[in-house]
Amino acid sequence: MRKFAFSLVLQRCRLLASSFSSAVFFYTVIPLPSQWTGEFLRIARWIPLIGLFIGGLLGLTDWAWQLLQIPILTRSVLVIALEVVITGGLHLDGAIDTADGLAVTDADKRLEVMKDSVTGAFGAIAVVIILLLKTAALSDITHYRWLALMLAAGWARWGQVMAIACYPYLRKEGKGALHKENFRFFSDITLGLCCLGGYSSLLIWLEPQQFWPIVLVTILSSAIALWVGYWFYRQFSGHTGDTYGAVVEWSEAFILCALTSFNFIFG
Repeated sequence: MRKFAFSLVLQRCRLLASSFSSAVFFYTVIPLPSQWTGEFLRIARWIPLIGLFIGGLLGLTDWAWQLLQIPILTRSVLVIALEVVITGGLHLDGAIDTADGLAVTDADKRLEVMKDSVTGAFGAIAVVIILLLKTAALSDITHYRWLALMLAAGWARWGQVMAIACYPYLRKEGKGALHKENFRFFSDITLGLCCLGGYSSLLIWLEPQQFWPIVLVTILSSAIALWVGYWFYRQFSGHTGDTYGAVVEWSEAFILCALTSFNFIFG
């Protein structure tokens, strides 16, 4: 009996590890052995953790560049550029297509326009604004930059999870449909909240005298992510894979901008 139970636990751990590796493979360009991936059905639950991982990687790289005495503005540009590279521009591409769709006044034609691979004027404008907002905000954050990057990347992707959970999916096919069809509301949302709650606890441990400001930062970040997802839902009456990416990009930009107001922590 014990051997059987141990076998079940081991099998479950292997499935979870494969699912997480598949999420890393799907949402980043990090190369992984093919035998590590293959469980793509419920990878949406890992999105906030992937965000924390990406934010931590960016923060570590930023710290290394700081040791080389690279100026903060230059570092900020490099960090934002590196994020685009790590994600393969996945979310940024969604933000571009979403902006092109919003430019169409006929709501019935928006989804058709968003499927066009050609970047329109509004998509180009959107990507410039997003990158400028992120770079400018990050250059104003001088302390705990790695934690700020983790916070923005983690909560922005939690906003994507909430968009998947709460709003209808508008296409019958596509990568986003896979997320929606296999999403489990309570468990998949709870996993992300636990990961982000652990992050907030780390920040409180580093700055215990800033307990309430950190709580406020956490609430504000989650509120921004929720609001962005809701705003896109109102524009399209639902979501697509492109709007999921737009939620991530705009949430990250707005969260980083909001963090600049907390200069007693990040300034």
